[in-house]
Amino acid sequence: MVTDAAGVASAGPEIVRLFPTFVWSCALGPAEHEPINTAILAVVAELRRDLPPLAPSQAWQSGHDLHQVLPVAGLVSRIHWAAKRVLEFLRIGSTELRITGCWANVNAPGAVHRMHTHPNNFLSGVYYAQVSAGADTINFHDPRPQTGIIRPPVTKLTAYNTDQVVLTVKPGTLLLFPAWLPHSVDANRSDRERISVSFNLMFSSYAETVSEPLWGTA
Repeated sequence: MVTDAAGVASAGPEIVRLFPTFVWSCALGPAEHEPINTAILAVVAELRRDLPPLAPSQAWQSGHDLHQVLPVAGLVSRIHWAAKRVLEFLRIGSTELRITGCWANVNAPGAVHRMHTHPNNFLSGVYYAQVSAGADTINFHDPRPQTGIIRPPVTKLTAYNTDQVVLTVKPGTLLLFPAWLPHSVDANRSDRERISVSFNLMFSSYAETVSEPLWGTA
């Protein structure tokens, strides 16, 4: 039921939202994110100590075991804290998530990161240690490919007709999202490197608990 400008009720379509997709965002305060960022930048500098500087449009990633490096323990603790809140929100009983991969990303000016997903994980995420204007966004893409079969022109882009959502981030932003959600990063249009830490999380006891059939026996 909808009402017109005069408040008169009339028959009309009601909106029912089905299968929402969530991205969880945590903004760490300066007192918390500044030491974390300092530690990440120091670790990245050490890992790249013997490597040449990145050329324009180049990108670099560290190995996937950054969560095992002691200086970034503060970030790892925050990742687990945020992941637990996500599981609580989703009403998921198993809370034993472990980090299956964690790595640093360095994008020189001009560098991009094409659309991709993170298979064989439950959650993925990214933490931002160094971002500037012109390199402070991440794109999330509609995971339903069938919606692109017919694309009529629209008079205005809204959350209900777009195939992409752009989020703005800043140093200290921690994002978590379903690992199957396609995402990308536009070209770094700032004059300095963009530095972030990506990670994946999966249930520790997947084989024992989650992979069991959800249906009962007859």
